[in-house]
Amino acid sequence: MSYRPNPRQTTSTASTPGRRGRRAALLTGAVSTLLAIAAVGPAAAADTGTPARSGTGTTQTTATSEARVTTAVLDLDHPALKPQVRGKDVPYDTASIIKVDILATLLLQAQDAGRGLTQQERTWATAMIEHSDNDAANALWRRIGQAPGLEAANKRLGLSSTVGGAAGRWGLTQTTATDQIRLLQAVFAEGGTSSASGSVLTGTSQTYIRTLMTRIAAGQSWGVSAASDAGWALKNGWLQRSTTGLWDINSVGEVTSGTHHYLVAVLSAGNASMAGGIAAVESAARTAVSSAQAAG
Repeated sequence: MSYRPNPRQTTSTASTPGRRGRRAALLTGAVSTLLAIAAVGPAAAADTGTPARSGTGTTQTTATSEARVTTAVLDLDHPALKPQVRGKDVPYDTASIIKVDILATLLLQAQDAGRGLTQQERTWATAMIEHSDNDAANALWRRIGQAPGLEAANKRLGLSSTVGGAAGRWGLTQTTATDQIRLLQAVFAEGGTSSASGSVLTGTSQTYIRTLMTRIAAGQSWGVSAASDAGWALKNGWLQRSTTGLWDINSVGEVTSGTHHYLVAVLSAGNASMAGGIAAVESAARTAVSSAQAAG
């Protein structure tokens, strides 16, 4: 059996019930982020991560390219099927969706060492996933050995097209939609993924990641959740590129629609605004899941 999101995940949006409330929370979160960006200014515009908490970036919106989006969907109730991909399955910046991969790497390394996470690591993990805290991500990125540590773990988790960002720039890690589905399989599918080169995530590690992904802060609960009519678990990423002013907007997770459970990855780049990118990602997620339902 695949993982089923537990009812507790709805507590993250308890103060904003329903579609209208979720949209209000989204707009509030987006406005807060944009205000933070304006306050930081160009001096902090280097692409060193994502503007999740600090608002790193600029308010420049010079459009130098057209927006692009790629989706991948896998029906967890039919795991033998291949992911359905819409758009070109090419590399995108991860922005903060990499935080799921960072946590999976940390847990795999802890398993190898025969230990549980320390209290400090758990504190960082909670802040990094639930609130997309960049300082916590910085700490855990260093803890796992940055890009080399991430890539070593990803080989065992089945990812083949994800390249870690240089130095501290974890948000500039490159990934594909199908690789994100492989990562989600490692987290949500029963028994994780199989690997001849080493162990994979234990059930305890899987449950830990899933639980945090159901407790996303209300203002960040947009994205693939738009394709759900019941439970969801997700992580979003958003990054304004200093060179163009355009936005990378990504969302990955598991959603329940009808009687089925789907792993969904939506990656986008070249969006003129954060709000416009979120709308495009949510529309793409709904279309992708509807298509998977029709095919199933």
